[in-house]
Amino acid sequence: MADITLDKSTTALLIADFYADMMTSLPHAVDRGVVARTQAVQQAARDAGLLVCYSATVFRPGYPEISDRNKTFSQRKASGAPAVSDPIQVIHEGVRPIEGEIVVGKHRVNALYGTDLDMSLRANNIETIVLLGYATSGVVLSTTRYAADSDYRLFIVEDCCSDSDPEVHDFLTQRIFPRQADIVQSEDVIKALAA
Repeated sequence: MADITLDKSTTALLIADFYADMMTSLPHAVDRGVVARTQAVQQAARDAGLLVCYSATVFRPGYPEISDRNKTFSQRKASGAPAVSDPIQVIHEGVRPIEGEIVVGKHRVNALYGTDLDMSLRANNIETIVLLGYATSGVVLSTTRYAADSDYRLFIVEDCCSDSDPEVHDFLTQRIFPRQADIVQSEDVIKALAA
């Protein structure tokens, strides 16, 4: 267990891309109890008065936000599947936002890019982001890089993140993320928020 300190007045929790379908079916999430751990962190953050934020990838009907040059999302556009435009519809029901919490619908992997999340964080004097979600190799990686370059202090809650490839998750959390973030466990965050 790591002994960390969080300034509650300048810290936000970001529950990133915590999709209902992935968190209830992905073995890496289910076997590790990611939903229950995240619920505990979310409740601790609310109890401590933290700004709690959420992101989810959504698009308008017809996917006007997706370029054919975008390798990540062009397949979704070509699939013919109906677009979901409301981010709350795809967030796991166990960690749904309550009134007053910030929810951003995003059109790219990074939760800060092209959304008003960065503006909302800065407007609330946030300097530290506690980050968790799905996928470690997607939104967590992309948002970590961008947030670090934007001079946020970052804590990644390793046991509240999951990925379709557990080896990639381990590599990122053990070898890559420590260059730009502190890697912590849910119990570390809960303890720090209770202090």
